[in-house]
Amino acid sequence: MSPTTLITGADVWDGVSDTATPRQVLVANGRIQQVAEAVDPPADAQVVNLTGHTLTPGFIDCHTHVTVIPPVRPALAADSSTAKALKALPVLQALLHNGFTTVRDLGCADLDYPTIGLRDAVASGIVEGPRMLVAPHLISARGGHGDFSGLMADEYQGASRPLELAAADGPDEIRTRVRQEIRAGADWIKFAATGGFSSPSDDPGHATYSQDEMDTLVATATDLGIPVTPHSYGDDGIRRAVRAGVRSIEHGNLASAAALRMLEDAGVFLVPTQYAILFGTRLADDDPFWAMVPDYARRKFEKYRGALLDTAERLAASNVRIAFGTDAGMFPHDENWREFPMMVATGITPLRALRAATSVAAELLRLDDLGVIAEGKIADLVAMPGNPFTDIEVTGQVDFVMKDGVVYKHPTQAEAS
Repeated sequence: MSPTTLITGADVWDGVSDTATPRQVLVANGRIQQVAEAVDPPADAQVVNLTGHTLTPGFIDCHTHVTVIPPVRPALAADSSTAKALKALPVLQALLHNGFTTVRDLGCADLDYPTIGLRDAVASGIVEGPRMLVAPHLISARGGHGDFSGLMADEYQGASRPLELAAADGPDEIRTRVRQEIRAGADWIKFAATGGFSSPSDDPGHATYSQDEMDTLVATATDLGIPVTPHSYGDDGIRRAVRAGVRSIEHGNLASAAALRMLEDAGVFLVPTQYAILFGTRLADDDPFWAMVPDYARRKFEKYRGALLDTAERLAASNVRIAFGTDAGMFPHDENWREFPMMVATGITPLRALRAATSVAAELLRLDDLGVIAEGKIADLVAMPGNPFTDIEVTGQVDFVMKDGVVYKHPTQAEAS
């Protein structure tokens, strides 16, 4: 049972409103009991003074890979599931201490299901970390974004084909693969609608599944009550996925104005992962940076550099429902907060970016008790010194974290360290 806690001194932003206002917040039994200018707490309440801070709902990262540890290499597939899970333990703690009380993990490089076990371990209190929603693997066409077998030496191209992971071609094989993922405990299904930048044998602008294949995939998951999201950069993949009935699009960084309007009209969320994609794109002449990037990936970024920057501007000017997601694992997980300033740098307002990581993200994930500060909701709360509406960089200075009414990080702890 979590203690009764009164939070005072902070400007409180509820996850929806245009501004933060001075309020006190009373938490008991893991939920928000009262939000008011002044609260009369019970005698046994612990008081947390957050003067000079902004208190917000706990952040939600809708696109992580907690078992992928940078630098990202195909050799990760050689690690056992146990090794991947153990290496993810400090990752989960780092994400929670960054203020991310909930994450959606969208695929691990493993034939087994380590993220399912991690999700359940966090939920039971065995492991410290954010609550997790999980798509265990990326379902991909052979030769598509989820097929890394082309990077293996010939002597390792055997029957097990460990780097194909969740490869599936054609409606029958796709249907079977979706059912296997759901049988294992998937909360979400993720598939590759287009190629990607980090994969060797495809193009991020090209669709890698037909309309019939996507229709089958989404219908199979929908029949079993599981939502679907695709990895998709270019228009053809986005259009086919939206027609098939997906709930969100991951990346979408090559979307045309027409494709963005299609997302708006259909009410489909976009998780743009801008930091992972645009950080390198903005370093076109930084040879030391690109020396660490495989030649095939660098060629793709050079080909699409202008389109990536143009789409970022179009997205900021659109009314697409943006949900916060980072692709953490493609870069160090403790840098996932940097998605906030990258979004603002591309023209997205701080308010829209903060909503993307709170109320909008909770709506995408259908987590009705999260993403807002309101009476009766789950007490996932984070605070940072300063005002993120005028200085978005303070999102990287979170020093108070409460999840389910339990404090995991407190300003006095930060001072002591």
